[in-house]
Formats: sequence, C-alpha cells, structure tokens
Amino acid sequence: MRISTPFTTMALLAFAPAQMVIAQITDPLPDPIEKRGLTVRIDDVVRLPRTLGQLHASQDVNPAGWARVSFVRDAPDGRRFANDQRGYLYVLNDDSPPTLYADFSAVFPRAVYNRLESGFIGFGFHPEFEENGLFYTVHGEWAFAQPRKPDFIPPGYGEADVTHHNVITEWRADDPRADAFEGTRRELVRIAHVTANMSHPFGYVGFNPTAEPGDPDYGLLYTSGSDLGFSNGGGPNSENPSATQRLDSVITAILRIDPRSPAESRGTKGLGDYTIPPDNPFASDGDPDTLGEIYAYGFRNAHRLSWDARDGTMYAMDIGMNQIEEINIVHAGGNYGWMAREGYWENGRYRPGGELNQLFELPDDVLSGRTKDEFTYPVAIYDHNEGRAISGGFAYYGRIPQLRGKFVFGDLQRGRLFAADIAALKAADDGVPMTTAPIEEIQLFVRDADDERSYVTFRELIERTNGAQALRADMHLSRTRDGEIFVTSRQDGMIRMLVPD
Repeated sequence: MRISTPFTTMALLAFAPAQMVIAQITDPLPDPIEKRGLTVRIDDVVRLPRTLGQLHASQDVNPAGWARVSFVRDAPDGRRFANDQRGYLYVLNDDSPPTLYADFSAVFPRAVYNRLESGFIGFGFHPEFEENGLFYTVHGEWAFAQPRKPDFIPPGYGEADVTHHNVITEWRADDPRADAFEGTRRELVRIAHVTANMSHPFGYVGFNPTAEPGDPDYGLLYTSGSDLGFSNGGGPNSENPSATQRLDSVITAILRIDPRSPAESRGTKGLGDYTIPPDNPFASDGDPDTLGEIYAYGFRNAHRLSWDARDGTMYAMDIGMNQIEEINIVHAGGNYGWMAREGYWENGRYRPGGELNQLFELPDDVLSGRTKDEFTYPVAIYDHNEGRAISGGFAYYGRIPQLRGKFVFGDLQRGRLFAADIAALKAADDGVPMTTAPIEEIQLFVRDADDERSYVTFRELIERTNGAQALRADMHLSRTRDGEIFVTSRQDGMIRMLVPD
C-alpha cells in the first residue's frame, strides 16, 4: 500500500537538484478568462417552496436562502426531482407546483444544517428504480449523543475525536410509482469527521448514467472524493497532510461500491453494509489495509461527478484551496495529488516551512511530462482571480447549437458560467501536467416583456427573484436525461434552464 507523507517529501527535497528550489508562485494564471461571444439564453422553470425561517438561525447556514436547492435529477421512470437541503425532496410537475415526495428532516433529527454543504446534501436513483424502488441519499449528522458508531474513523484518531458523521442511506419505495414516498431504509455506511466543522462532506451519490445492463459499471454507486475537512476544517485536526495520500483511508477518495449488502451479493464486505466490486483498482492489491472501495484518490473536494454521454468519460469537479479550481478526467486507480498538488503546482504545505495557501513550480522535466511522477493532473483549471469554487459540469450535446461539443460548468460562489471544448479536455488528458484546455465565459441573457434580449449575470437573476442583494450565487448545475442543463441556486430556490433562443 502506498502512503506518502510530507516527511518523505521533505527528505527527498533535502537531496533534490537545485532546479527544485523555486520561488513561490503568487499569481498562477495571470491571463483572465475571456468572453468570446458565447451567449446563451436562460429561463426560469419553477421555484421550490420557501423554507427560509423553518430552522433556528443558529442551525441554518448564513446566508440561508429561500430554499437550498442543489440537485435536480430525472428518475428512470421519467419524473423529475429536486432537493432542498433543509430536508425535502420534491417532484417537479409540468403544469402545477412542486409536490413533496419525502420529508427527510423528520427522519434525521441530528442532521447538520449550518454549513453550506449540509443537511440533505444529495440523492441519486438506482437505474432500475422503476422496478426496485431504490434511491440513495447522503447527509451529515452531529456526533454528539449519537447512538450509531461510525464504520470508519480516519487513521490516527479515535471515537473521542469524532465530531460529525457522513451517512449514505438506501431507500426502498413500496410503490415506485407513488406520488409520495412510503417504504423502508437501510444505512449503507457512516463515515466520521474529526475536524471542528463538517467541511467538505460527501457531496455526491449517483450512478454512471451511460452504463447499460451487463456493463461492469452497471448498478454501481459512486461517491465524491473529499478531504472531509482536513484542509480547512478548523481545530487541531485540520491541515494534516498525513491524513491524505493514503489507501487505508477514504479521505480524498472517490468510492465505487455495489450498494447491495454482502448478505445479498455474497461478495466482499466494505466498510459498511455494501459490497466491494471485484474489478475496483485496489480490490486485490494484496495489502489487507488497503480499502478496496477506493476508485481514485487525491481530491480535495470533488463534490460533483459526471459522465460524457457519448463515450462514458468520467469527470470530477474538484474545489481547490486558496488558488486553483480543477476539472479532472477520472481514471481507475488515479492519484490526483491533494495535498501534495494543487493544479499543476506543488502545494506549500507539502514542503519544509510551506503553508497551505502557497504554490511552488514543479521541476521543468515533470511539468513538461518528460519525467512522470505518481500524480494525474487536471485537464482544465482556473484561479481565484476568476472564481472561488468550481460547481458541477457536463459534456453537452443538447438543443443549444453554440454549446454542442462543449463542457459546461460554473463557479459556485460567484455564479459565472464557463465552457471548454470537450475535445480539448480529452486532448489535455495526455500525462503532461501543464497541458490544459482553454476556458471561455458564457454570457447569459433573458427575453424581456418586449421579447428583447436583456443580458444579465446569474447573481442579478437571484437578486431580481429575491428582491435583495445576493451575497453569493451558490450556483449548481444539473442535467436532464436528454442532456439539457439546469442552473440552480441555494439562495433563491429557483430552478432555471439553459435553452435555445
């Protein structure tokens, strides 16, 4: 099992050639992202019910928002669902307001709601939902007075250090066609946080939508890769490089699991009540400490995953630290670098006397790809001159001509929408760290009452809906089954769509 630590890196640096001793990078990407005339119309679709004020102010996130919508998903039966992170799952209806499908707030009284990514965080439907009624959710809970013990605590820590739990739950609807959920639930896994705040919980649960019955990936559940707060969670346990770059830990790892209980599958048990797929890259590495559920690792907060509908390429959108936001093409067994790397730079926390907010150049031979290291590097990046946290992203082949063949993504905090050519992203997946795809900004417009174009920012749309200044955009992207893109915000509860004009 490979476990790298800052101490081994420091020892290597002590004997490294002079070219490795390079000055700190203060502005990694000085050239701004350009607007090149790419304009797209955005329309309001529906607004989720107002839940602002249903939690005590000390329990809710600040700024709290009308309804904290973060995912819109199409179920295999054709119905469309959206979540409010305060604990509600809605069915979106064509000609009538959204209707409540399930109230999770009543089921999980210990849920955490006071973080940006908290409460009822995410959900995903089993590809055979129409027949088996199965769907999956992820949420966070306080560890205080918690009757359930976690299935995993980060190495080097004990029960006394646990502050929060990440919980993945399987739900089985008695009648998959019913308008409201009635059924049973089964807990798949409970993962411990040991940092003061529940920063960077599992933000994604879902299935590869391109996998067909008989494919090795069919019916396997993926989670996002996260450092679970070890970058900036606060308290004595944060900023711990030795917690990352490990194969005996879920920290920074995308997990790929068969959600069936080993009692049903007769397969190998994972950390929780699920089965480890035998074709996972580390399932048979011969080390008993290695976690076979790991699919890829080295992500700081890959809170959104997606797949290219045409060739199945898997993407992870990874929120960076102080400098770089990343789009990564995910390969089985890949190590994506955190906390040793951010973008195609070395992170300062991994060198003697360095800090987490610093970047340093890689050696020329590594940067140019002449010498290979152990890491897989991003295919597109932008820095914090342009945004603060990458949102979801999708390969687009839908009805909008100017977006076809582009990967559409956004910045969660500032609400800017971006695009990169899909072909350029795949060409950048060449093993050369410094090869990345160019990014351009998408200009949004709406049609006014006179059918004239009115150019707007996403934040301006939120402010129009709320009638107040938006302190942050909280932008998220989702995709319909036929490939169109929803743009949502946790601030105004409005679900919008990019549409052809």
